[in-house]
Amino acid sequence: MNKLASMLSLSKKAGKLVLGFDVVKEALEKKTAGLVLLAKDLSPKSRKEMVLVCEKNGARYKDLPLTMDEVWFVAGKRAGIIAVADEGLANKLAQLTDDAIKEESQL
Repeated sequence: MNKLASMLSLSKKAGKLVLGFDVVKEALEKKTAGLVLLAKDLSPKSRKEMVLVCEKNGARYKDLPLTMDEVWFVAGKRAGIIAVADEGLANKLAQLTDDAIKEESQL
């Protein structure tokens, strides 16, 4: 989990995170987002809408094992929907997200 939070923070500092529904949707339509991350306490309605947008635009999405408040602590903005605008960072975050979810499920 700490590696995931660190990578999110690094991505934010690099200017490669897009936070919030509307700006993420815009990034997906412009094909600048490599991955969409959904906070675990995102409302079911927002999650459903963003999944549809991702599928429509052929984008990958993953569920984060972080709440919106934890994202706020790491990224400086409270958001439940995050896009990563760099393919290398997107791949690393996808891997770390999968690892964190596996680790969480083993507890």
